[in-house]
Amino acid sequence: MEVNQQARCRELAKSSSFYSTVYSEIEEVGWDHLVRAGGDLSFLIFRVLDKKGRVHVMEIQLDKAYPRVPPMVSADVPYIFNLKWSMNLRLKNLVQQFEKHLEKLQGFWSTLDEIDRSLQIVDSKQASRAIPSRQIHVGNDCFIIFFIDINDPRSLPECRFMGLGNTVNSLRKTWKRNVDKWERDKAFLENLECLLNTQLPRLADEETNNHLDECGICYAQYLPIGDELGPQTGSATDYTCENNSCSKAFHSMCLVDWLRSITTTRQSFNVLFGNCPYCSEPIAVKINATKN
Repeated sequence: MEVNQQARCRELAKSSSFYSTVYSEIEEVGWDHLVRAGGDLSFLIFRVLDKKGRVHVMEIQLDKAYPRVPPMVSADVPYIFNLKWSMNLRLKNLVQQFEKHLEKLQGFWSTLDEIDRSLQIVDSKQASRAIPSRQIHVGNDCFIIFFIDINDPRSLPECRFMGLGNTVNSLRKTWKRNVDKWERDKAFLENLECLLNTQLPRLADEETNNHLDECGICYAQYLPIGDELGPQTGSATDYTCENNSCSKAFHSMCLVDWLRSITTTRQSFNVLFGNCPYCSEPIAVKINATKN
């Protein structure tokens, strides 16, 4: 998010009816929900929390003929909702439609969370909330791909066994033999181990923090290389939101710049106190990582 973004949008609002309309509608949604705005306000990113506290990012593309031309929406969801639009609707109505869509996907995401937080996922960086499948490691160079039913996530998933030798054949036969033992009221992991008649490898604690994420502000994994950044030049993300439902990564330098642009930020000695740009949970970051 750019420094003094709200002031920049306010200045744009004076130059045309399009900017004025978008500016007023951003205010209705709330500036605290705005993650980023394109230079001409035709591209907006809002963060939305679902009922479980998960943070979702909704990207909105606006035509210059907005609101006559409906906005285009994209988000990290398995399928986008059918947008209901008319000239009388505003961005806040779009956010409300997105929130209702998120409600329908709570059971699906709870199942994915159970898998992601417990089992050894192959290519876990690619395992987004938009993908209804997971490939897990089951030991001895064997893998299983599960396909979760988005509309009925507690039902028996489709699966595909991958690997060589007797181990994968044995797992496949055991699954088929026990398939009738699947119970909708049981936890997903408990059902899996019951059908496979084995304990699946768990995710090691150190693996949960071993992923290099892009910064939630500058959208890059590494800061640029240059003398003006001092010791921080080329550094990776080094701050993570402590809210487990968010866990968004940032560069401390980016976070300091962003917090300084927010009027509610407090400072005590060399520490800034404010709120996470994504989930609004309290955060504290040292100013040591700022530019010289």
